[in-house]
Amino acid sequence: MDDPVVTVTAHGAARVLTLNRPEARNAIDVPMRERLLEELRRAAGDPGVRAIVLTGAGGTFSAGGDIRSMEGAGPDAVRARLAPVHKAVRLIATCGTPVIAAVEGAAAGLGVSLAAVCDHVVAAEDARFVAAFGKVGLVADGGLLWTLPQRVGMGRAKEMLLFGRTVTAHRAYEIGLADSLVPSGTALDAALELAGEAAALAPLPVAAAKRLLARADRSLKRLLESEREEQAALFGSADFAEGRAAFAARRPPRFEGR
Repeated sequence: MDDPVVTVTAHGAARVLTLNRPEARNAIDVPMRERLLEELRRAAGDPGVRAIVLTGAGGTFSAGGDIRSMEGAGPDAVRARLAPVHKAVRLIATCGTPVIAAVEGAAAGLGVSLAAVCDHVVAAEDARFVAAFGKVGLVADGGLLWTLPQRVGMGRAKEMLLFGRTVTAHRAYEIGLADSLVPSGTALDAALELAGEAAALAPLPVAAAKRLLARADRSLKRLLESEREEQAALFGSADFAEGRAAFAARRPPRFEGR
């Protein structure tokens, strides 16, 4: 039986999802899109999973969409290709579980989109990011037109999207496309360490923070209204009671996500 195009590994409270087409530099074809969405849903819906790590096999994060599988695709086929990607991007942005990208080697096209929507991007020193959709006659997809300006600012986003320039790992870290910079070959280990830190926090307020940060309407009035409702709900949670008790007893809290 062929290896799955997305492999799944448990590391304590973390779930590692690995894009697994190394012979194609983890180019994202339709089966990989569908499998990734399936595994993201499974991980995000598991209360025992406190963090998700997304990475690529064979020293490459992803070369982006599989160009070879796009030949002859009409409008309906294009919409069908984008559907699981859009669902996956929305899930990464809004699910209550922190999602960390561990990037080694190239993250190109849709690979950049998947990394950029994650809550934290760990980049190895050999990583490089390129969003040259225009070189194949396409516009950026996978939500990159939403996530990239938030990460790097409008001017730098345009530099990447309109000129197709490759961004090194060090430059990505400087401008905010990457949040951590680590030696080559250690991105997954660093991501798992961060996953452990996330797992130590109470999951309900982490989920609330993600929901609030993902709101498209970022007006202060709307944010404060939503913040009020989220905080009111959290005050009645068992985890908040545990947090107070642990603080008073000067011991580590034992959060259960309820």
